[in-house]
Amino acid sequence: MDILPQRVTALIGPSGCGKSTFLRCLNRMNDTIPGTIVEGEILLKGQNIYAPDIDLPELRRRVGMVFQKPNPFPQSVYDNLAFGPRVLGMAENAARLDEMIVHSLEQAGLWEEVRDRLKEDALGLSLGQQQRLCLARVLAVKPEVILMDEPASALDPIATLRLEELIAELKEQYTIVIVTHNMQQAARVSDYTGLFWLGELIEFSPTEIMFTRPKEQLSEDYITGRLG
Repeated sequence: MDILPQRVTALIGPSGCGKSTFLRCLNRMNDTIPGTIVEGEILLKGQNIYAPDIDLPELRRRVGMVFQKPNPFPQSVYDNLAFGPRVLGMAENAARLDEMIVHSLEQAGLWEEVRDRLKEDALGLSLGQQQRLCLARVLAVKPEVILMDEPASALDPIATLRLEELIAELKEQYTIVIVTHNMQQAARVSDYTGLFWLGELIEFSPTEIMFTRPKEQLSEDYITGRLG
């Protein structure tokens, strides 16, 4: 599978087919699970991310992740966003840190909603705002790739639409890979789609082809609802 830069790649398939496990391979989140064994290679700009000399914190800065449920830290909105740049030493002074935080909030479409609430507890935000805050937290450390594991599954339709609009805007600057159970969402937001089935990648095609004239019979059966 070639995941192209500045494109949205959607991973679809029934529950338990390996979508999220595969997604977590892309920034080595599965390393945190005891007994995990990985074979093969994943190349990021030609470098195997499973090479023994890889810098894991730097990899996870370059390949950020937004999870299924919003997971803001139990801190202020400001401190949530400042955490990554502080740990990584990315801001040379407080003014630069402020600039980075404002920029990440603007990118996540959240600045106007929280500009007067930066010192408030992030857990006081709505679920949709919390998820955009988590996205802003990823953006604050200047990633190259953004992974999203069913990022809208806990959100209402309005918050989901806002998130999908953001994905369309962000792909101008970032490579995005999204896992979704919602095939309509995959059709709306993605440029390429991969279908997983029982741990295997069955088909990987441009989204238009996947949803109108898939190459594999299993893909057609799943998309039309005969299987799944």
